Amino acid sequence: MPDGFIGYSKDIVKITKSESILRKGDRYMLSDKAKELIEQARIVSFATWTDKYPPEVIEVFQQADDDKRYLTDEELAKIEAIVPALTRSLAQGKILRDDVATIVSHARQQVLAAYPQITEPGGGLYPPTRAEACWRDFWHFLRCITYGMSGQSIFYTSDRGLKYMEQLYQELEVPLQPMILGLEKLKSYSLQHFEESERNQLAPYFDRLITALKDFK
Repeated sequence: MPDGFIGYSKDIVKITKSESILRKGDRYMLSDKAKELIEQARIVSFATWTDKYPPEVIEVFQQADDDKRYLTDEELAKIEAIVPALTRSLAQGKILRDDVATIVSHARQQVLAAYPQITEPGGGLYPPTRAEACWRDFWHFLRCITYGMSGQSIFYTSDRGLKYMEQLYQELEVPLQPMILGLEKLKSYSLQHFEESERNQLAPYFDRLITALKDFK
């Protein structure tokens, strides 16, 4: 999946209208400050997992995060072989991974319905490449959530990384309320994939990030 606002990319991209960018031809180059924040805005941390899982399991999760991707079937099988107690949790993460495109699409539609002018000139997600960065962040948000879900740990986020993401969103003038709404819709559409008995168990993995974004200034 291409990078979003938090995709850890240093590439030249047209995603912001603030002074955090420099004009270069018909494209825009991120300022040094924005590039630095993107590098630091890694919102996942497995530091608290060391007492729960052996290093080889944490290494699998870490590699997936380093590569900015969901866990593969092979990785899921490897984790399950080492920690059989995670069988159902790994399956839950896989369900969301396999339907991520539809889930993100539903969330995007709800954001656009609530903020119909947001992708128009002058809107918070204009020009189109800026909007695409937003939708890709939804993809990354769900990716991070599936790590926590698969590992049965609500504590999958990095306070330090979230603080840098807050600064990045401020620097790039990312419209916060639409992002929060999108994350809430990711939650609601994702939970529809599960029985009622599982929804209460899985909701906190989403609430972890929703609460964090709501605390952003």
